[in-house]
Amino acid sequence: MSVHFHFPTLRRLPPLLFGLILCLNAAAQDFYDVDSVREVRLQFSEANWDELLDANKQAGQDERLIGTAIVDGVRYDSVGVRYKGNSSYYNTRKTGSSKLPFNIKINFRIKDQSLPGGYGTLKLSNVFRDPSFLREVMAYEIAGGYLSAPRANYVLLYVNDELLGLYNNTESIDKKFLARNFGTGNGIQFKCDPLWSYQKPNNCGLGDKASLQYLGDEADCYRELYEIKSKKGWSKLIELTKLLNETPERIEEVLDVDAVLWMLAFNNVLVNLDSYTGRLCHNYYLYRDTFGIFHPIPWDMNLNFGGFRFLDEGRQLSVEEMQRMSPFVHYKTSNDKRPLITQLMGNSLYRKIYVAHIKSIVQDHLAEAQYLQRGQDIQRGIDAYVQQDSNKLYTYDAFVANLDTTTDAKGAKIVGIQELLAGRAEYLSNHPLLVKPGAAISAVEATVAEEQVTVTAQVSEAQRVYLCYREASFYPWQRVEMRDDGEAGDPVAEDGSYTFQTPGKVGMQYYLVAEQAKVVTLSPERTSREPHTVR
Repeated sequence: MSVHFHFPTLRRLPPLLFGLILCLNAAAQDFYDVDSVREVRLQFSEANWDELLDANKQAGQDERLIGTAIVDGVRYDSVGVRYKGNSSYYNTRKTGSSKLPFNIKINFRIKDQSLPGGYGTLKLSNVFRDPSFLREVMAYEIAGGYLSAPRANYVLLYVNDELLGLYNNTESIDKKFLARNFGTGNGIQFKCDPLWSYQKPNNCGLGDKASLQYLGDEADCYRELYEIKSKKGWSKLIELTKLLNETPERIEEVLDVDAVLWMLAFNNVLVNLDSYTGRLCHNYYLYRDTFGIFHPIPWDMNLNFGGFRFLDEGRQLSVEEMQRMSPFVHYKTSNDKRPLITQLMGNSLYRKIYVAHIKSIVQDHLAEAQYLQRGQDIQRGIDAYVQQDSNKLYTYDAFVANLDTTTDAKGAKIVGIQELLAGRAEYLSNHPLLVKPGAAISAVEATVAEEQVTVTAQVSEAQRVYLCYREASFYPWQRVEMRDDGEAGDPVAEDGSYTFQTPGKVGMQYYLVAEQAKVVTLSPERTSREPHTVR
């Protein structure tokens, strides 16, 4: 049964009634509700199931072992199971621990079989190098407020009636995820993670991992660095890298720039260096929708909040260096190995929007230690399950301590989340660009008449005001400069009244960007993630 954090008094009820309420509660919740713990029981006919799974993984095969899964009391037959992960698998296996990460495909043999909500795959992580049990779940929850990101919660996993422990349960980036976030799952998809065993031809340009550098026009130059998940699409990825590196002024033709700026801001604020931003330059997906636009999707968050300390090929960062890490890492040094940062930051408007996104994340999660309250709430909900987990990779004392302070994780020093973010909040909140006041936007309205949408707003102290709009959800964004009567070339309205008119109808989405010399103001602050909608 799944157990929801908010109902501790239910255990005083008779067992049958208690079980019935839990089943009803699980059915009513989203499967990835953070404030719940799912129960998964795997059953294999083979007594040596672990040896068989291990042999498949060690051989580098995706072959699965067939078994039965009982999820929150519901039986699913003929599921396919394999071990997953890289460092979380191999390093854990070396220690002799049985708590290895799992990939469970519910619809492996029975194609119409799915979990509540239509989900087909369980991805269970063993909380490697995260004594707090918080990093992955909290990071995905925060990221999902600003861009398309998987959801995550917790699973209590049993195999052949033996408790393996409490796992992170992360949503798969599959067709269901893509359709929900981008309107369809039939586009082009890449996992941006190097395949270390592949050797590219000698005639390719030098690249640095999945950094989106342009390496030439041959797909073989990229197979080492990106894993294609769709049937085709290499030419489109190459087109993206070429535009990004050679003609970045055209990048909006093929890239969701606002979502990328959110991802980069998220990585920077939360010191998520096991990402595009850090040394290994990986752990994200790219999805090209049917309009031809690539969108970023963050992935693999167990080392977020300073769990990985390497920004580049140099030494690992100290806690103070992570706290005071510049918002403009790589850009300040013109690092051509990180074109997604340097080329976008080279555009002054993009750079100002990026800073505004940093400010929003700080205000939403760091300024008043909101992350700390959320972490405490989640830890209270899973505390009993962590204590019950005799296979957990780190001690219960480390679980209790790591929200606040640096903790040893079998030789690795994992910084405390509060220890890191308290100093990070102080540094960023006092950064000159984040304290600089911007333009004031008010009275934002949109009206529809004869298939024309008119957007108006009052804006003070702005040099330019832009309207970003799209026909409806999932359509590409367009950006135009607003003027006093909506016609290009007219003087900006001296009284602060800005207007733009465009063909459109109810359902059109939009946000405003009011630009000054150093900063911008956004309305709404979450821009393309939570835009205004014409009603």
